Amino acid sequence: MSVRVKICGVCTLEDARAAIAAGADFVGLNFHPASPRHVTPEAAREIAQAVPGTALVGVFVDAPRASVEEIAGRVGLSALQFHGDEDADYCRGWGWRTIKAIRARPGADLAALAARYPTDYLLLDSFVAGQAGGTGVALDPARVAGLPAARLFVAGGLRPDTVAEVVRALRPFAVDVASGVEASPGRKDHAKVEEFIRRAKAA
Repeated sequence: MSVRVKICGVCTLEDARAAIAAGADFVGLNFHPASPRHVTPEAAREIAQAVPGTALVGVFVDAPRASVEEIAGRVGLSALQFHGDEDADYCRGWGWRTIKAIRARPGADLAALAARYPTDYLLLDSFVAGQAGGTGVALDPARVAGLPAARLFVAGGLRPDTVAEVVRALRPFAVDVASGVEASPGRKDHAKVEEFIRRAKAA
């Protein structure tokens, strides 16, 4: 089966529809207020209603559990992505599929770190000090060694011209892109979205 693709940081109905039309498997909605791709729960609900049946992933950064549950229920999310410093206990006991993002901090034993989390999936992202994600900085593929490919999303600076090589080298469950298919932060370039998905799935 070809790799799954998550188009993350979607902020508008038009971008959500374009991602689905191009073959995206997941659409990411970012609820972190500090992100340039932040959406309100109200805007997210409008997007959800416009693309019924789509697997919507809510991205949260160190958010209170009650707040995450309330937003997930109101929007109709399919999965929750924890992209901050959440510990293993925080990641347990959710009523949704879960993804824990791990940033590839220099010198960190990523396999040991990943083994702590009881989530359905892991997402490996590049590390940039002071930024939770969406940096556009490419991930060193060598950092994936020892991580479980069958439950791994790979992110970090992917673009239409680089994604096929990463998929062929790592064979992850999914690839994740935000800035690499944008015209500007929070606004997708629909031609780039289509090309990214086509190249990823053909690899």
